[in-house]
Amino acid sequence: MRFSVKTGAPLLAMALALTACGTSGGDDEEASGGGGEAGTCEDVSLGYFGALTGSAANLGINIRNGVELAVDQFNEENADCQVGLEEYDSQGSPDQATGLATQAIGDETVIGIVGPAFSGESETAGPIFAEEGLPTITASATNPTLAENGWDTFQRILGNDASQGPAAASYISDVLQSQSVFVVDDASAYGKGLADIVNEELGDVVVGDDTIQTGQTDFSATVTAIRSSNAEAVFFGGYYAEAGLLVQQMRAGGVEATFVVADGVKDPGFIEAAGDAAEGTIITCPCLPPEESQEFFDAYQEAYDTAPATYSAEAYDAANVFLEGILEGNTDRESLLEWVNDYEGEQTTKTVKFDETGEVENISVWAYKVVNGEIVADQEIETD
Repeated sequence: MRFSVKTGAPLLAMALALTACGTSGGDDEEASGGGGEAGTCEDVSLGYFGALTGSAANLGINIRNGVELAVDQFNEENADCQVGLEEYDSQGSPDQATGLATQAIGDETVIGIVGPAFSGESETAGPIFAEEGLPTITASATNPTLAENGWDTFQRILGNDASQGPAAASYISDVLQSQSVFVVDDASAYGKGLADIVNEELGDVVVGDDTIQTGQTDFSATVTAIRSSNAEAVFFGGYYAEAGLLVQQMRAGGVEATFVVADGVKDPGFIEAAGDAAEGTIITCPCLPPEESQEFFDAYQEAYDTAPATYSAEAYDAANVFLEGILEGNTDRESLLEWVNDYEGEQTTKTVKFDETGEVENISVWAYKVVNGEIVADQEIETD
């Protein structure tokens, strides 16, 4: 797949109203799956599965809030069909995923999961959900191999790292025009997987690589290796906590290379950790800038007294796919899974339609930049 950077690209059309009320995806007769009576439901819940505490909590809370907003709006519009929301706090750790997935399976009212939020926990929880037929839509887990397991219950509402990785490499080559790049990963399923793709795409331009660990705070050895390589750019695959400390120590060590990261770093926590060293960082993300959907942006701002952040809008869309199905009478796991697998409809970030592996067909990758202490949209990186 070839990528090109497009400056000033036309923005995606936003056709979805704020609630799921009265809408449906695809052909109603095929997609409804033969569930209960349309417009009524009892003891039905969605689940959010991801970090609410721990070092990656900010990313998880962004996602949970998007789900919660969709459920709250739905309940306001549908007095006869009230949907609950259960939360499964994984702390972003695969070690927590087995127990939480088992708990979700045992919660009989839960008929759909938005999540898991991270790739590592998705690898662990995915087989459990698949075996029990509990449909899931992740709004943020981007490791490409998740769609290669044959899980009928797996859906992903954003592009994976097979699109984000080449896009990041394209930006480094075409926009930054870097002739030498150092690649660092955090050894996680997400970070290493993404860094490996970028490394492969850049080829001979890569002058060195290194691996750190999640939770590590001293990066002096890595900084020394980067400085010795004379790299013009550094790509880091990992999350915002380590990224902030790494770039701070890079700048303190005299490394001026452009710092390029991905969606796991697109959070104010990165700037808090890095301070002034964050300035100029490039962040790629298979996510539309949330401010491009003004209705959603305003509703989120009103509900949470803060702007929507990374994957809030994608989580909102994932929840609304489920909620549309519930409104059409799909109030058990089997029929809701059939609904999701057959779904096609307009949501806030894109037209949503999943292929046979669970990947969404309509994807986009954007580059963001830290400017004056804020993460702002830079340009869309388009697939050819």
